Order: sequence, then C-alpha cells, then structure tokens
Amino acid sequence: MELQDFFKLHPRLALAFSGGVDSSYLLYAGLQWAERLGVYYVKSPFQPEFERQDALRLASELGAQVTVLKADSLCDPRVAANPANRCYYCKQLIMSTIKAAAEKDGFELVIDGTNFSDDIADRPGFQALEEAGVLSPLRLCGITKPEVRARSREAGLFTWNKPAYACLATRIPTGETIAAEKLKRVEKSEDALFRLGFTDFRVRTKNGRAKLQFTAEQHGEAARRMDEIKAALSPYYSEIALDPIPREKSL
Repeated sequence: MELQDFFKLHPRLALAFSGGVDSSYLLYAGLQWAERLGVYYVKSPFQPEFERQDALRLASELGAQVTVLKADSLCDPRVAANPANRCYYCKQLIMSTIKAAAEKDGFELVIDGTNFSDDIADRPGFQALEEAGVLSPLRLCGITKPEVRARSREAGLFTWNKPAYACLATRIPTGETIAAEKLKRVEKSEDALFRLGFTDFRVRTKNGRAKLQFTAEQHGEAARRMDEIKAALSPYYSEIALDPIPREKSL
C-alpha cells in the first residue's frame, strides 16, 4: 500500500507528533493527502525543550496548527521506578493523553511515526501502541528510515538529517529511580554539547556520574576537546568520562 492510499482509507485522523524525522514526514504527508489532520505534541519531563521547538518550527513552516499537551510521566510510580518495560507505561500515558484530546476534537484514529526499520520486538512501547489502537502508516506501507529521510529531503523538511534522539529517560540505567532533577541535568549537559558543535551523542548518567558517548565521526574530536567539554559540563556532574568505545550512529 502506498502512503497516499493509507490517507485515502483514513481521511480524518490525529497525529502523535514528536518533531522527529518520522512524525515530521507524516505531518507533511498528512497535510497533503488527509481531509482533516489533528496534530498533537505531548510535553513531558522526558522531552528536551529543543524537541518542542523543532516540532513547532516545522509545523509553522508547513502551516499546521499543533495542540501542545502536558503529561507528567513521573507521576506514574511504574515509570519513575525505571523498570525494563518503563517505555510501555510511559507510552500508555502519552497515547491516552493524545487520544483523549483527539476524541474531543472529533478524531477516532491516532497515528504515529513508527517506521519499517524499527525493531518492534525489542521495544515495549510498541505493545502500548497496539493496545491503544494506534496505527503506524510508515510501517504499514513498508517505508524504512532511510526512505523517510530521502523523502523528507526531497520535500525540503529541515528534519531530513536530524539525528535520532531517544528520550532523556534512556540516559539513566534501568533500575535506577528517575527524578526530574536527574533529567534536567542530562538535558542541560546535552545542550552544552550541542553548543560546542557536537550533534550525535548521549550523556549517560549513573549515580551522579556522567559517561559521554559519541559516534565514530565525532569521537576523536571529543577526545581532543575533553578539557573544554569537562569545563562546560562541570556545573552538572563532578565526574565526567568519555566512553572509549564509539556509539553506533542512529538511523
């Protein structure tokens, strides 16, 4: 099935919009082919501010209105405890928040940006999507992440080469309690790395210490600039180390 055919079958729907590569392309496609498209962004402690800004910027460039909702994931003790299936409970909250707002606006169907490259067997959040009746048109139409990027570039979307960015909670190891203060320190330290010119990295934190992971393309530069990096991150962590093994580049 072609993506355009999906929107013909489902002409009135709501989009769970994150501002990432996949949902950004779905926003573009939905504005082209859907009869009516509701766009919903959920701000939670797990999303950094730049993601909200990217989402609103793209929506503005495309002439779309976005409903910004709030959901405090940490209010659910099952999420704050940070078990291995934390994403399942968090996704339940996010999608229930979107569905409630969408239903009030007259939308019965919610879609998200899961694509054909995503390994759903290894991500408990996808179970929550399935249980909530959320459809993933990119996956249903066999559209991979590289194809999403290629189509986005052709469409002129600034998100076409945006690095994949997992939520802030993924920086804290499973089993270590998540607190808002920990998430804020991660966000501020990663903002500092962005300001230094780095683009694809993770600040992993454990028991108040930070381990920095860079892709192979930026690992060498990070190693050369560690004094500068430590100075920038010192307000947030007293111990800062560079992971000697480069992280894999995200699709």
